[in-house]
Amino acid sequence: MCCFFATLMFFGPRLGFLVWWLLAPVRVNAALANFNFPWLVSLAGLIFAPWTMLMYTIVFPLNGFDWVWVGLALGADVASYIGAFHNRQQVPGYTGP
Repeated sequence: MCCFFATLMFFGPRLGFLVWWLLAPVRVNAALANFNFPWLVSLAGLIFAPWTMLMYTIVFPLNGFDWVWVGLALGADVASYIGAFHNRQQVPGYTGP
């Protein structure tokens, strides 16, 4: 578990998800098996909402308070997109939309 958190802190959620998949492949496969196209959901989740995908697979049997963790992860994804947009506005010469 220590390796998972170290990877997550230094390399971000995508590599953290890969490490989690290597540490607990049965849990990740069980979490993604609920969807019609698990490969598409996992790929879209890793591209567009990596914190949410990681948290969903960690707390998979979602009961009650677990939805709060998934909501916080979704908030982290939204905050990262907003932060990236704000940082892009700070680049000299960027005209943007």
